[in-house]
Amino acid sequence: MEKALWYLLTATRGGENRVRIIRTLSDQPLNANRLADELDVGYKTIRHHLDVLESHGVVEAGGEKYGQLYFLTDQFEHSRDTFEQITKHLE
Repeated sequence: MEKALWYLLTATRGGENRVRIIRTLSDQPLNANRLADELDVGYKTIRHHLDVLESHGVVEAGGEKYGQLYFLTDQFEHSRDTFEQITKHLE
C-alpha cells in the first residue's frame, strides 16, 4: 500500500484531489455526488479519482449502484501513517 500511496498522491496530476477525497472520506462516507459538491470538483472528475483509488485498494463502495457510499478501506487505515507522512511532503 505504501508504494501505491506514493504513486497516487505524488507521481500523478490528480494527487491533490485524491488527498482531498481521502481527507473528506476520513470524516464520513459519502457518495460521488456529495463528494463533488463538498470539494467543488466536477462529478466526472470525482468518479475518475474514486475509480483509481478503488482499483488501488484505498476506497471501497457500499450500497446500491446509484448513490453508493465510499469508505476508506481497512488496508488504507493500516497505512494511514504513510498517508500522513506523504501529505506533509506535499505541503
